[in-house]
Amino acid sequence: MKLDNPYSRTVTQDDSLPAAQAMLHAIGLDKQKLALPFVGIASTGYEGNPCNMHLNSLAQQVKTALPTDEVNGLIFNTIGISDGISMGTSGMNYSLPSRDLIADSMESVVAGMHYDALVTVVGCDKNLPGALMAMLRLNRPSLMLYGGSIAPGCHKGKKLDVVSAFEAWGEKVKGEINQQDYQAVIENACPGAGACGGMYTANTMSAAAEAMGMSLPYSASNPATSPEKKSECQSIARALRYLMAHDIKPRDVVTRASLFNAFRVITVLGGSTNAVLHLLAIAHAAEIPLALLDLQNISRQTPMLADLKPSGRYLMEDLHHAGGVPAVMKLMLEHGLLDGSCMTVTGRSVAENLAQVPPLAENQRVIKPPNKAIKKAGHIQILTGRLAPEGSVAKITGKEGERFVGSARVYDSEAEANQGIKSGEVVAGDVVVIRYVGPKGGPGMPEMLKPTAAIMGAGLGKEVALITDGRFSGGSHGFVVGHISPEAQLCGPIALVQTGDEITIDAKQNSIDVAVDEAEWAKRKAAWQKPKQTAVKGTLAKYARLVASASLGCITDGDETTGVPHG
Repeated sequence: MKLDNPYSRTVTQDDSLPAAQAMLHAIGLDKQKLALPFVGIASTGYEGNPCNMHLNSLAQQVKTALPTDEVNGLIFNTIGISDGISMGTSGMNYSLPSRDLIADSMESVVAGMHYDALVTVVGCDKNLPGALMAMLRLNRPSLMLYGGSIAPGCHKGKKLDVVSAFEAWGEKVKGEINQQDYQAVIENACPGAGACGGMYTANTMSAAAEAMGMSLPYSASNPATSPEKKSECQSIARALRYLMAHDIKPRDVVTRASLFNAFRVITVLGGSTNAVLHLLAIAHAAEIPLALLDLQNISRQTPMLADLKPSGRYLMEDLHHAGGVPAVMKLMLEHGLLDGSCMTVTGRSVAENLAQVPPLAENQRVIKPPNKAIKKAGHIQILTGRLAPEGSVAKITGKEGERFVGSARVYDSEAEANQGIKSGEVVAGDVVVIRYVGPKGGPGMPEMLKPTAAIMGAGLGKEVALITDGRFSGGSHGFVVGHISPEAQLCGPIALVQTGDEITIDAKQNSIDVAVDEAEWAKRKAAWQKPKQTAVKGTLAKYARLVASASLGCITDGDETTGVPHG
């Protein structure tokens, strides 16, 4: 079957566009080649980050695998920001905005250059949702190739990953490890190419993409440098040809049901709270209604089964050896936790794909059976209440308890909080409040991995809670609540909290409240003054103007004044 070129023919076959055709001849395409469809291969590869350092090579392998007598494969690049490198610095303010820049740039190239199909090659955290958002906006035959996760590091017989390095800082501050061991952890935590190895945001979103049907089976769990990942590049080419021949597009695959499948898999695997922001934004791009309450209902009905870092013991490499994400999905389907009828980029349904998948390996320890769940309901809980009337997102695995009552210790920046933890100001029984780090206030809603890792490293993980209008890395664990909305920059209630206020976080009642009487609360609100916006020009200033609430997924293509999504 000859593949169609519904978009590229606009510039390649119109006799009134000779300059466009002349320029395409210049890149090596003769008249016969111009009659073939154009496939964009969008790589987020760059040399500055282990998650992305190998992606340009994978993109080239995909291009080589495409049948040159049927399509023209054209590689282009977009940006990436390393969360691990920027964490705890002002660079982290650019992380979440990069998701939308990635989506915008992929959409711009594919639409602007009239490509007929798209393969995205992605690695670090924001690459994946950004690519999915672009594919859904464009709605042309598309699929995703995940670069895979990094191999574990090792020091003194202990497996390491990037979060080990963050937590080592807290251990050093407390005096539990010396400078030599601290330096050894740094030098051995990340041994080569691939995304961070635990169930952090990159692996969370790769599992979500596979569960919603937008990447091939095993893509999420095939390690970055494995033979399976190289083989996947060949499979991508075959799958894309099928999608183009049968005109299967992203919105045929991504539906409300498939988004529910994605969140169920995230819940079973103990994935990152960032998935909430990203699934809301992906749904918005697909014009599918999805709200925080939908995700809470799924979490209430779905157990957490995976003993994966950061709260557990194992890494994505261990899940790969246990059978990978498909084996987990097979177990879920057998227990009624997945909708098997959803379409995938293989051209087959979820159930049809899983029929050929072996079950989880015997004696594997990564995934618990449903009757021995780590947590009977999901670890991601949506909390509302006086402190978060629009909602907030908690990561409660159960190991830290499900209710925390403590005294507020308020900081107006992450840097202040880090200093407070380092100096010993934060003590057992505190609820650390980090505010003015939301989507507009940050701006950019930076992640609070450094303070949570420092709290864990200092041995306060079960004795201190942390709440914020910012985000948490997938590597964060402990009693943490983020995405508090409205944010402090908009005079959300978190802006009115004072050190010493009693805060109650209850994951059973799904509430987050502060014990301050109404008269005092009204007095504080009347006295509140909006801080000056720290970013007055450039990309962060633009982001602060455009970004909507975290409760809506921090989308940037809604109404500029209200932040409410169009439609």
